[in-house]
Amino acid sequence: MTEAPAGAERVLRELEPSVERLLERHLAAARDWLPHQYVPWSAAQDYDGPLRGTAWTPDQSALPQPVRDALVVNLLTEDNLPSYHFEIATRFGRDGAWGTWVHRWTAEEDRHASALRAYVHARRAVDPVSLEELRMAHVATGHHTGLPTLVHTLAYVTVQELATRQAHRNAGAACGDPAGEQLMARIAADENLHMLFYRGLLADALALFPDTVLTALADVLDGFTMPGAAIPGFRARAARIAAAGIYDLNVHLEHVVAPLLRTLKVMSAPGLGPAGRQAQERLGVHVEQLTARAARARELFARMNAGTLSTA
Repeated sequence: MTEAPAGAERVLRELEPSVERLLERHLAAARDWLPHQYVPWSAAQDYDGPLRGTAWTPDQSALPQPVRDALVVNLLTEDNLPSYHFEIATRFGRDGAWGTWVHRWTAEEDRHASALRAYVHARRAVDPVSLEELRMAHVATGHHTGLPTLVHTLAYVTVQELATRQAHRNAGAACGDPAGEQLMARIAADENLHMLFYRGLLADALALFPDTVLTALADVLDGFTMPGAAIPGFRARAARIAAAGIYDLNVHLEHVVAPLLRTLKVMSAPGLGPAGRQAQERLGVHVEQLTARAARARELFARMNAGTLSTA
């Protein structure tokens, strides 16, 4: 069986009822929260500058370096919301249920950067000057996935929301600060609800356009990069984050890729044509390769942490 091409207009039209249903479910489950209530303001003090406070120095941060790296990456990723909004608004549209979702998602996401920035400033967790310089560079560059179709975008945001949920959750668990853990758990809960919306939509798309969706999902997973990958110095920060187990290949496999493929039942999806079966094979190979890479990375980081890896 050969599946007819699924153009953007057709996908938008046929998935509109799913968007309406999933949006209603999301609004029933979502809990509004106030960012200012999650910031330890009593720990804050003025910085140098017009208020003539105290300049930041590294010894003021009580957080481990990998946690600082994770906070910087997570915060700068959230800062690029204008680019993300533009991309999904362009792809999904601003009318009807699609448009209602786009704006609701944007409003919820906008809390994250403001709350995280207030937290790291109040705790003096990271260098505020470097953070602002990085923000300017990152947001001025913007973000564009370059994905070819609307279905690719839908697959990407599903994977990305799940990955972002885990990145925030693990950074909070590793920070050793109850206020930070509570805030990042709250943000992760938002990301989880967003992921559930997109995953439900992707599941409905899979039932309608199995070949198209599996091909897009295989493409996205094969080339997946976190939305913060363009942050200056990202590779070094990501290596330290991975070495600390906050977000590494094993986390990506066990908490993102494997549960997504299992929930969507992609390896047993019915009604596939040649393209869909080929995509299934690619997804199977991807999981095998990711498993092997994760095992090698675990061994490498274990040797690094044990101090047995030669630096020569």
